[in-house]
Amino acid sequence: MSNPLFTPLNRRQTLAALGAGSAGLAIAGPAAALQAAPKTDAQQLLDSVADNLLAQSPEGATSLGIDTGARAAMRGQLGDRSAAGVQALAGTLKADVARIRAFDKGGLDHATRTSLAVVESAYDVALAGFALPYGDVAVGGWRNTPYVVIQNVGAYLDIPKFLDSDHPVKSAADAESYLARLNAFPGVLDGETERLKAASGEGLIAPAFLIDKAVKQMEATIADAKAGRSMVESLVRRTGASNIAGDWNARSAKIVQGPVAAALERQIAELKAQRPKATMDPGMWARPGGDEWYAWGLRASTTTRMTPDEIHAMGRDELAALHGQMDPILKKLGYTQGSVGARMNALAKDPRYQFPDNDAGRAEIVAYIQTWLGKIRAELPRAFRTLVKGNVEVKRLPLAEEPGAPAAYGGAGSIDGSIPGRFWINLRTTELHSKYSLPDLTMHEAIPGHAWQGEYAHAMPLIRTMLAFNAYSEGWALYAEQLADELGLYDDFEVGRLGYLQSLAFRACRLVVDTGLHAKRWTREQGVAFFVEENGSNPLEVASEVDRYCSWAGQACGYKVGHSEIVRQRGLAQKAIGAKYDLRDFNDVVVKGGNVPLDVLAQNVAEYVAGAKG
Repeated sequence: MSNPLFTPLNRRQTLAALGAGSAGLAIAGPAAALQAAPKTDAQQLLDSVADNLLAQSPEGATSLGIDTGARAAMRGQLGDRSAAGVQALAGTLKADVARIRAFDKGGLDHATRTSLAVVESAYDVALAGFALPYGDVAVGGWRNTPYVVIQNVGAYLDIPKFLDSDHPVKSAADAESYLARLNAFPGVLDGETERLKAASGEGLIAPAFLIDKAVKQMEATIADAKAGRSMVESLVRRTGASNIAGDWNARSAKIVQGPVAAALERQIAELKAQRPKATMDPGMWARPGGDEWYAWGLRASTTTRMTPDEIHAMGRDELAALHGQMDPILKKLGYTQGSVGARMNALAKDPRYQFPDNDAGRAEIVAYIQTWLGKIRAELPRAFRTLVKGNVEVKRLPLAEEPGAPAAYGGAGSIDGSIPGRFWINLRTTELHSKYSLPDLTMHEAIPGHAWQGEYAHAMPLIRTMLAFNAYSEGWALYAEQLADELGLYDDFEVGRLGYLQSLAFRACRLVVDTGLHAKRWTREQGVAFFVEENGSNPLEVASEVDRYCSWAGQACGYKVGHSEIVRQRGLAQKAIGAKYDLRDFNDVVVKGGNVPLDVLAQNVAEYVAGAKG
C-alpha cells in the first residue's frame, strides 16, 4: 500500500455531499432477522468456523450474548491460556482455513466471498504469529503482544473485569456459572505462568519498567483477592439485586481467597524472578528474534506489508501536514509564539478547559461526554443511510487497571443488545482529559466510532462479528472523529476542532514513536519527549501510551494507516462518481462491509463505485 498523506476533502465539499436530509434512511436489523432464511452451504461453513473459534474462547460467547441454548455450557467456562490451549487454537485455525480454501467459491455473492476472504486473511496472519517462538496472538483482535503477562496484558486484569462487566447474574444458574469460572481462574493463571517461564527460557524478558508496573498492579489484585473484595462483591451485589438465594459470599470468597490468590502469588513470583534479568531497553530490537516478531506485529496491525522505515516516514509527513492545519487555529486563539507542540502544551494549562481533579470533576467529565453524545446523535442521519441504535454506556475503568491503561477505550456490546457497548474512561486523574479533547475522544470510542461500528458488524455472519482488523477498526474510529468535524460539531467550538486535529496528529506521532522504539533503538524517554515536544501531548497520558507500545508492539501503527486509507478511498470514490456521489452511500459501504483488511476495503469501495457509475 502507498503512504498517503492526510488529504481529506475540505469541509465545504464534504458538507455538500451530505445530502439535504434523512430520506432513504433504514434501521439495521438484528442478525437473527437476517438469518431467518435457509442457510447456504457457504453460510453453514462460516457458522461452523465461528462455532469452532467460540469453543476456544467461551468468554467471547458471553460478551456477544450468545452463550445460550446449545452454547449454554460456555457460560461456566474460560479459555485455556496454557501452551496446550494455544496449540489447540492454532490447530483449529489451520484446519478451518484449509476448509475455507477448499470451498468452491463459484457463484457466490460479493458479501459471502468477502466473508470467506476475511476469515482466510485473519487466520493466515494469526497462524504466522503462532509460528513465532513466543507471544500472544489475538485471533481477530488487536491485542497481539510478545509478553504473556505484563502491565496491560494477562488474565489477572481481564478475568475480574470480564466477570463484573459481561458475565450476567440473573438466575441461580448464572451465579453457579460465575463460581465455575472462578474455579477455572487459577488454572488459567497457572497456564500463563508456565508460558512466562518458557518465554524466559527463550531469552524473552519484558522491559524492567513494564515488569515494575505489572508487579505493582498484581500486588493490588492479590490484596483485593485476599480480602475477598471485588470478585466476591460483584457476585454478592448482583445476586442480592436479583433476589437469588444462596450463600454466595462464603462460596465465592473461599475460591478467591484460596486458589485464586495462590495462583496470583505464583504468577507474581515468576515476574519478580525475571526482574533481575530485565533491561531498560524498550523495543523488540533488543529481544531475541525481535525484528521478525515486530515485522509480524506491523503486518497484523496494519494489514499491509509496510516496513518500519516506510511507516516512520509516513508518520513524520502526516504530522507536518496536520500541524499546518493546527497553526492558524492556535493563532486565532491567541497562541502565536513557539512550535505547534509548545503552543498546545500552553493550551493544556488553560484553566478554562480543565476539570477539577476530584470526584466532582470525574462526574463532570461523564456528564460532558453524555452532552457530546447527544450532539452527534442528532447529526448522524446526515452521514448514514442505514442507522443503528448506538447502544452505549460510559463506564469508569476498574481502579486496578487505570495505572497501566490508556486514557479511554471502547467497543460494541452483545448482539442482542442486553450488554451495551462500552466507553471505558480512565479517571485516575482528571488531568488526563480536557474540554477540547473529550468530544473527539467520545466520537472515537463511542459514536460514530467503535461502539457504533460494532453494531453494524452484529448484523453480519457470526464469524464476522468475532473477527476484527486493527487498521480498519481504528481507522474507522479516526474517520468517525473526522465526520464529527465535517458535520459541524465544532463550528461554534473551534478549540474542539483543534482537539480533533491534535488527535489525528497524535496518531501520526504513534507511527514515528512505535517504529522508533522497536526498530530505531529509541529509549522510552525519547518516545515520551517526541509526543510532548512535537504535539503538545499530555506527559501523564503519553507515559502510559509509550509503555503500551512497548508491550503491544506494532498495534499503535494501525490507527493512522487505516484512517489515511479510508480517506484516500473516499477521495477516489468522489472523483470517480462525480455528481452522483453521496457521503451517506460511501459511509454505508465502508461500515456495512464489515471489519476487513485494507485490501478488501478497497475492493468493496471499487464495487460500490462501479455500481454507482452504472
